[in-house]
Order: sequence, then C-alpha cells, then structure tokens
Amino acid sequence: MSATPPDATAIPGFAAVIPAGGVGSRLWPLSRADRPKFLLDLLGEGRTLLQATLDRVQPLADITMVVTGARHADAVAGQLPSLTEADVVAEPSPRDSMAAIALAAAILERRHGPIVMGSFAADQVIRKPAAFEAAVREAVAVARTGKVVTIGIEPTGPSEAFGYIEAGGALGDTAREVAAFTEKPDAATAERFIATGRYFWNAGMFVMRTDVLLGHLESLQPGIATGVRELAAAWDGPGRDDALAEWWPTLTKIAIDHAIAEPVAAQGGVAVVPSDLDWNDVGDFDSLAGLLTPRADGVIVVDRGGVTAVQDAPGAVVVGGNRPVVVIGIPGAVVVDSGDALLVTTRAAAQQVKNASKLVDNQRL
Repeated sequence: MSATPPDATAIPGFAAVIPAGGVGSRLWPLSRADRPKFLLDLLGEGRTLLQATLDRVQPLADITMVVTGARHADAVAGQLPSLTEADVVAEPSPRDSMAAIALAAAILERRHGPIVMGSFAADQVIRKPAAFEAAVREAVAVARTGKVVTIGIEPTGPSEAFGYIEAGGALGDTAREVAAFTEKPDAATAERFIATGRYFWNAGMFVMRTDVLLGHLESLQPGIATGVRELAAAWDGPGRDDALAEWWPTLTKIAIDHAIAEPVAAQGGVAVVPSDLDWNDVGDFDSLAGLLTPRADGVIVVDRGGVTAVQDAPGAVVVGGNRPVVVIGIPGAVVVDSGDALLVTTRAAAQQVKNASKLVDNQRL
C-alpha cells in the first residue's frame, strides 16, 4: 500500500536519507527502546514501517542512506539487505534530528560532492505513493534553486497533534513560500488555521542541497557544522571511532525544525510542496486503530491468539497476548498485551501513554 509505484525512475543526483530514531513511546508496550516502532510491522502487512519507507524512497534515489542508533544498526541492516554497510550510519547516542540529518549531509557531500538530499522519517505511513513521488520530484526541483523544501500534508481537519506550516506566495506548479512554522496549536487555533486554507501539517520531510543545509548550519549552528564536517572527514577511514568520541558529544541537541526550518523561513529561504498523501505518523493507538480494519462489530483486534469478547464497547482496540480478554461497556477501550506488560486505556487518552511508559521504565531502573 505504501510502496512507490514499480515504474518509478530515480531522480538524478538525489539521495534519500531515512532517520530511524525515536522510541515511539505512545505505542508502549509494543514499542520500546530496544524495539522501536520503526522496526515493527504495526499494520500486519508483512513489512515493518522502516521497510515500507525504504520501499517508498529507494526507487526515487540514486543513493539511499539510513541514520540510526548504534544499538539498532544491526537490526536495521538485517531488515534492509539491499543497503550496503556504508549506507547505514550509526550514531552513538541520540542528539535529535538535526545532528542525524547534518551528519548524513556531510558524509554524502564528502563522498559525492554537493547533492540534493531528502530526509524522510522511518516511522510514517503514506498510502498514496503516486502523490508522494510527484511531491518529491517537485521538491527536488525547487531545492536545486537553493531553497530548503518541506512537503506539507493537506490536513483532513483541525488537529492538536501536529505542527503547522503557513504557506505564502506561489513558487512553482504547487510549491509555495513558507511564511512560518507553528508548534502544535490548541484546538481553537487549529480550527482557525484550517479555515484559512493556508496551513498544512508538518510531517518533518525536508529536501535540500547538502551545501545549502551545511551553509545554513555554519551561520545558525556553527558547532554542528564544524562537528559533522570533522566526522565526515574521518567517517570512511580508521579514525571514525576517535572522531565520534571527540565530536559527537559536542553537537547541540536540537530538531531540524528549530535549527534550520524556522529561522530560514523567517529569511524567506523555505518552500513547501503541499500534497494529499493519505499520511499518518502512527503516533498512538488511536491513530493506529484508524489504519486497521475493524471486525463486523466495529472492534479492532490485532495479533490475538486468545479469545476476545467485546460488548457495548464500539471502537475498542485489543492488541497482542494469548489470554482471554473481555471488554464490556467501555467505548473506545484500548487493551495491549505485550507478554511482559499490559496497557489498559482508551483511544481518547492515547496521547497520555507516553507519560505512563516513562513511569514504568523509571520503576524498573
């Protein structure tokens, strides 16, 4: 469902980078630090989220690279046998998205010279592959002019779960200037944004030339720029480990949105390509339920070896486990059994699972 069409041809001089990080703690206890959501087949389609992302981007790119944590590098390589060892970049510890993307940019430029790169998260679902391909192709064309380009998701309604991109004047076929980025708004603000027709959801997909990205970093985050260039110089030689020990801890922990997108947009240097991708970030059990097919009674059951009986609980979700589960009179209930942990909540409270998972992990330390 999410793969790029088989007749897709690679975009010359384009590299696809897949940052594969983050735990996905709102999907606890399925997603854990040792088995983050991008390594899971959450949709039951026979492909993990990471594999589906590769299926989508690899046909469009001359080069494909994954940046992931050192503890997950072997699992990533095992799931993606088409990639070489050089295509999997392992960061020793998480330092947020800017460090990961900047390191990829510096390595790509060191190996190939300035090149257009796109960053596409490993844990998103896109069910309109043709629209994705068209958006990426236009984003690459605009990025060649020196813009930082983001792919904006056409919203299906007001949501407090996503950041927003405010679009300005037209640039190309569908591309527009970015006036501003806004963090997750409250409900009233989200409704006001949607009513204007100028706002799109921020999915964190960015396309830009490596020299443009590193140039912005030199002025906005010089410590990151210096560090990743030093790392790239040593990456393919015997000094990689020493360089990582010296430079990686010095890189500022900051997201690309705050480091580059927001300040460069204020300077008029960011564009957005709006697109209807049937996109979902699978952020919690409520959004996961929306991607799955319910039974005839409206209940969603995933990977159940035991008996599940539900009465007067429309929209309930039951995931995993071998014990009998009975849900009575709790609309939108969520029951998740991972074998070593049991989650009981509701779809309305799904965003709060992240806080609960932290409490459990702290008690285990």
